[in-house]
Amino acid sequence: MFRDELISAIQSFGLELDGTQLDKFEKFFRLVVDVNQKMNLTTLTEPRDFAIKHVIDSLSAWDDKIFRGDEKILDVGTGAGFPGIPLKIFRPQLKVWLIDSLNKRVEFLKRVVNELELENVEIFHGRAEELAQQKIFREQFEIVTSRAVARLNVLAEYCLPFVAVGGKFIAMKGKNFSEELDEARAAIKILGGGEILIREPKLPTIDESRAVIFVDKKKSTPEKFPRRENLIRTVNLR
Repeated sequence: MFRDELISAIQSFGLELDGTQLDKFEKFFRLVVDVNQKMNLTTLTEPRDFAIKHVIDSLSAWDDKIFRGDEKILDVGTGAGFPGIPLKIFRPQLKVWLIDSLNKRVEFLKRVVNELELENVEIFHGRAEELAQQKIFREQFEIVTSRAVARLNVLAEYCLPFVAVGGKFIAMKGKNFSEELDEARAAIKILGGGEILIREPKLPTIDESRAVIFVDKKKSTPEKFPRRENLIRTVNLR
């Protein structure tokens, strides 16, 4: 059962969840699996896979040395809600905003927030490169996260314009993270990024490389960024 798999995984990873949090994660799992029969949210619907590769992987972004626990967070390209929803369940005082470009996923996330009774969660339909030019979004977040959206040089241009100066951009990457980071360093600097910290979490029972990349926002992103999507994805910043 999912609850048992999650308890085992969370203990192996060195975190703790109370009964209310376990209930919310279980309800979240059931909602994803149910809706996934009608729309493509994830290929990972087995209890162990979901517990480890979605929930624990999302929570690997957490770091007690970086988070206070009440930050205003934006999750870019959140999809089915990762890592934003798990982080919110894990630390309920976080103020979480979720954005996604597909309205069907946005409507699903509204259902999740309602049924899990999550407070201080805002959900928006739109493209990152367009929302980042709006005053209510631009440089308004202490932390901006993104997982499995694009290569890091592209992701940095989507995400850093949302990060307030002094805040952090957190990118969750797979085995090619070192190559992606080398490719993205120039873009990160141009976009206002500063110091970069890399953490390589080990997920329970999974023998796959993972990296959480923390980028400090050192200065404001120039107004011309982000560019149009076709430019972001085809013309690298150097």
